[in-house]
Amino acid sequence: MWVFLWRAALVFGLLIAVGLFAPKFVMGLYAAPRTFGVEDAPAARVAIVFGAGLLRDGSAGPVLSDRVETAVQLYETGKAGKLLMSGDNSTANYNEPEAMRQYALKRGVPDEDIALDYAGRRTYDTCYRARHIFGVESAVLVTQGFHMPRALTLCNWFGVESIGVESNNRYFLKRFRAYWNFREMFAVFQAAWDMVIAKPIPILGEPEPIE
Repeated sequence: MWVFLWRAALVFGLLIAVGLFAPKFVMGLYAAPRTFGVEDAPAARVAIVFGAGLLRDGSAGPVLSDRVETAVQLYETGKAGKLLMSGDNSTANYNEPEAMRQYALKRGVPDEDIALDYAGRRTYDTCYRARHIFGVESAVLVTQGFHMPRALTLCNWFGVESIGVESNNRYFLKRFRAYWNFREMFAVFQAAWDMVIAKPIPILGEPEPIE
């Protein structure tokens, strides 16, 4: 009896491990040839910047400001004509898109070249809404390396032909990077589940095509 239970637990554990690691591995393979640096990235009409944490004063935190800084570099070098800032604004006191906008404005990006998506609560939502609300058909995605495979997979899945540019303007401690990569395993599994099984519809609204 104990041998049977041990074997069953082992098989169950292996299935969980495969379920967690396989989607991350596949998405990583998919993203690798589609990921570039600022210097060698192909030009795109729109750069999509994904939300991340804010500081207590409501300004962009280190991860988020790193992403916006990279998007600004793409804009300044003519590799992105418009910046779509997508993030969480689920409460009045938490506004990722506005924090991104303020950072970009201080860096000299004209307001008319910034579009805000206030309902990008998840990467899934951002990619879905980029296509169905903002009419984006192709884009360069701006985020850190740990997040890029999921972002690229989702956006291309929803019909936004995308390449990625990693944000590498800051050095983050190894313990933070280890935590982000660990957490990403579960986020990638959730993304794969949503794409293939659950297919949730995010918050939508009137179309706001980026001109």
